[in-house]
Amino acid sequence: MRATIGGLTVYPVKGCRGVDVTHAQATATGLACEGVRDREWMVVDAGGRFVTQREAPQLALVRTVVDAGRLTLVVPGFAALAPAPAGSARAVAVWRSSVRGFDAGDACAQALSSYLGRDVRLVRFDDGLPRPCDPDYAGTSGATTLFADGYPVLVIGRASLYDLNARLAARGFPALPMNRFRPNVVLDGLEPYEEDHLDTLAAGDVTLKLVKPCTRCEVTTTDQETARRNLEPLRTLTLYRRDDRAGGVTFGMNAIVARGTGATLAVGDAVDVAFAF
Repeated sequence: MRATIGGLTVYPVKGCRGVDVTHAQATATGLACEGVRDREWMVVDAGGRFVTQREAPQLALVRTVVDAGRLTLVVPGFAALAPAPAGSARAVAVWRSSVRGFDAGDACAQALSSYLGRDVRLVRFDDGLPRPCDPDYAGTSGATTLFADGYPVLVIGRASLYDLNARLAARGFPALPMNRFRPNVVLDGLEPYEEDHLDTLAAGDVTLKLVKPCTRCEVTTTDQETARRNLEPLRTLTLYRRDDRAGGVTFGMNAIVARGTGATLAVGDAVDVAFAF
């Protein structure tokens, strides 16, 4: 069966606005835009623990810009900032993972702290301490990720969003955009939720292996344009997308890069999909 890539997004800073791209490089830890990798940077609190839209929804309004391989951070109310690429190293935590990050400097820390109203720093992932994906799902692949919640790539079929929006409309709620779910790869040409049953998808020289349903949290209820929160879509998803084996409500599939590190994915690429049945 064939589908097409309908959208590609890289999120340089965990929790902040992503960069929509027409082309993305496949790396061992996910997609990259001009060499800037997905979730390569992260906001941490004073104790080094990750900060995301879960507790700071206003991160949705912090823009990331990649130009000529350099990352710029645009914090509301502040001039554009260029994070220092490799300051002092420190221990940081993402969920139960203890890793290291390089501090991005005082300018970014001061702007983000002022904006969020709490003491935070920006850090860049230290590749010297790789972060393995859960082998219960990634198997013996040796897959690693950066500051993503658990896996390098998130894949969602556009038809799944259409189906959700139809259900929301039937309950009197407005349609939601795909950015509520922060995918890396959007697929066109699938049936609703067909991505749940895929084993692999191959586009050109790149093969992604889908390994685990993505459990969803309150970030999906955050308007990515205003940072305001509501109850949807979690309330509606709970009615028909609860998966106790996966640990909650699911929408989209986590994936690892099985083949093609260094190759490029492009919007419009034909995708060969293989089912896991």
